[in-house]
Amino acid sequence: MDMVNVKINGAEYSVPAGVTVLEACKYANIDIPTLCYLKDINEIGACRLCLVEVKGARGLVASCVYPVNDGMEIETNTPKIRAIRKTNLELILSAHEKKCLSCIRSTSCELQKLAQEYKCDEDKFCYSEKKALEPIDKSSVSIIRDNNKCILCRRCVAACENQAIGAIGIVNRGFDSKVAPAFEVALADTTCINCGQCVVACPVGALYEKDDTQQILDAIADPTKHVAICCAPSVRATIGECFGYEPGTDVEGQMVAALKKLGFDGVYDMNFTADLTIMEEATEFLGRVKNGGVLPMITSCSPGWVKYCEHYFPEMTANLSTCKSPQQMFGAIYKTYFAEKMGLDPKNIVFVSAIPCTAKKFEVGRDGQDVNGAPGVDIAVTTRELGRMIEQAGIDFKSLADEKFDQPIDVGTGAGAIFGATGGVMEAALRTAAEVIEGKPLEKVEFDDVRGTEGMKFASYKLGDIDLKVAVVSGTANAEKLLKGVQDGTYDVQFIEVMACPGGCVNGGGQPTQPASVRNSVDLKALRASVLYKADAEKLEFRKSHENPIVKKVYEEFLGEPNSHKAHELLHTHYVKRGK
Repeated sequence: MDMVNVKINGAEYSVPAGVTVLEACKYANIDIPTLCYLKDINEIGACRLCLVEVKGARGLVASCVYPVNDGMEIETNTPKIRAIRKTNLELILSAHEKKCLSCIRSTSCELQKLAQEYKCDEDKFCYSEKKALEPIDKSSVSIIRDNNKCILCRRCVAACENQAIGAIGIVNRGFDSKVAPAFEVALADTTCINCGQCVVACPVGALYEKDDTQQILDAIADPTKHVAICCAPSVRATIGECFGYEPGTDVEGQMVAALKKLGFDGVYDMNFTADLTIMEEATEFLGRVKNGGVLPMITSCSPGWVKYCEHYFPEMTANLSTCKSPQQMFGAIYKTYFAEKMGLDPKNIVFVSAIPCTAKKFEVGRDGQDVNGAPGVDIAVTTRELGRMIEQAGIDFKSLADEKFDQPIDVGTGAGAIFGATGGVMEAALRTAAEVIEGKPLEKVEFDDVRGTEGMKFASYKLGDIDLKVAVVSGTANAEKLLKGVQDGTYDVQFIEVMACPGGCVNGGGQPTQPASVRNSVDLKALRASVLYKADAEKLEFRKSHENPIVKKVYEEFLGEPNSHKAHELLHTHYVKRGK
């Protein structure tokens, strides 16, 4: 790596050639404030908070886009710079609806933090008093847009474009500029896939998920209702961040304890239905291979990806696995098999899923998800919503002793656990498919080629008489590239895993928000995924979905076998050709 020498605030440093001034300052452990910058997503110099002085340059420069060169002299904290940053913040505040006490991002708002640090006068400029408030767009089942809080940082626009969707963009000019869908239609009327990447990118409270927690609290307070919850694999790897834990901390036991304190009648592990999904999906894939079915088969666990496929590749909906997601399978099995086992009337069950994904809220209401005429899952809440419920209940999360998931659904395998990371569904399916095909235990259960946070991965395996070529992608921009390659013959694969969110569920749109200072400096996807892989390798007794004793029992006593008629009635679904 070529290095250059620079001087920052009078001290000399050696930094990689070609980096920006902002990146060079990070090497020197010097923090420069930003609001619009997100590494690899939004690097446009719009907020003007990262301005620095460079000797010889004409005026101040935006450090997030200005490259270093050898011998450069940089000042980052002069009185002039601090004064300009303060003024820029006050100008941003002038067009911002400052209802901080009632804002969902209060205390985690990046603008609020910087305004406090620079001792801003929030009323120094008064443009917002002359500006009419805009109506809040609540049309989406998942995401709320409040342009009155928007600071035009464009992170959300970049995140949406990074997903190859572009449901929102900048409309109008000058003081009339705002973020909106084309022609200012409602978000629900666009091709938005509800992935929520815009939400986790937003530094303020302009974008947030629809909060469904009051429905849960009302149900818990109703003595006639049996309220159960299942928790997705990645939630235990991230919810600790809501309570000050470092990213990459496994808090499964404390999470379970907190949910029990909230009053749920049953607290269960969604790893169970991740395993059930693998049984159905792996069997479906092998059936397609043997019987000349539509290939490549593509996973259907990610509802954001499914909606993307319906909009942008409707001709390939037949390639989607017909399996419901683990969330929906859990509701289906709970309101049938387990309701009967526990003597519960399904009409009195309120089934909740705790998920890392805003798109799961959309999935709850999709056609083909009902069970005997009623919703399989009644309410889906994000990791963030769950964190707020625990906090509002006055539960001291960090002081909680670990507790275990409730019986009879307290066993999940390592294969189910890794579902939350990109490549995890593929690896779980391969573990089961390989043993079914070869008729013997695997010597090594890890399929390392499909692991990692890269956006696109390919691998080939010899399984019995089958030469299996697989692909794993995360982020719908990568899905677009792969599917176009499949269509034109560039890529020859038989089995594909797609996750809508880059890095998979660990980086879902419903996960705890992290400021740019964290997102730009650590690999959140890898840290969070490490919790799941560690659970698989060190914590869980079983590592293959077909070894799960509860899954075996469900098939023996209720479903019969994978892909049976009853399994198709309860655990499979259909899709819609939506188009753009």
